[in-house]
Amino acid sequence: MMFSTKSISMAIPAAVVALALGGCAVMPPSGPSIVALPHSGESLEQFQQNDYACRDYANRSTNSSGAAQAGTTNSVNSAALGTFGGAAIGALFGAAAGNAGAGAAIGAGSGLLIGGANGANSAQYSAAGLQAHYDAAYAQCMTSKGDTIAQPRPYYAAPQPVYVAPQPYYAPPPGYVAPPPVMYAPYPYY
Repeated sequence: MMFSTKSISMAIPAAVVALALGGCAVMPPSGPSIVALPHSGESLEQFQQNDYACRDYANRSTNSSGAAQAGTTNSVNSAALGTFGGAAIGALFGAAAGNAGAGAAIGAGSGLLIGGANGANSAQYSAAGLQAHYDAAYAQCMTSKGDTIAQPRPYYAAPQPVYVAPQPYYAPPPGYVAPPPVMYAPYPYY
């Protein structure tokens, strides 16, 4: 079975584009990233019912699937816009150098790289924002049911002691007389 070089040369850029745009997908939160604790005297079954109800509430209140789709669309559009913009600029520079096709190809690759990185960054911020909204709704629901949310403890590191050796003192030799102090006067005004 023989593959033509044309089909391979078409498949490689398509695979690169698919991989670059695949990293831009925003996943909706699958659960809270905070820890809820039952109040004293609450049974495990009651705490689990509260947890399931609050997860459902947080999922409904954040519209996570719609927001994830919007974040993914935004990041993919950023990568596509970067590709087309890079191709146009590359074609202009390539035409000035005498080879518009090579310039467009280089510009499209550069634009895809920069647009894909920008899209992935946008997707990461969108996912973090979705998670923060989900966590806030979950925490509000759990505290309204009487449960508590564990706050992370801040990490305090004590500074490490540092030993600095004192500077040695060298006494002047016997009979040494210090020079007179130097006096500076301002410049005369003329």
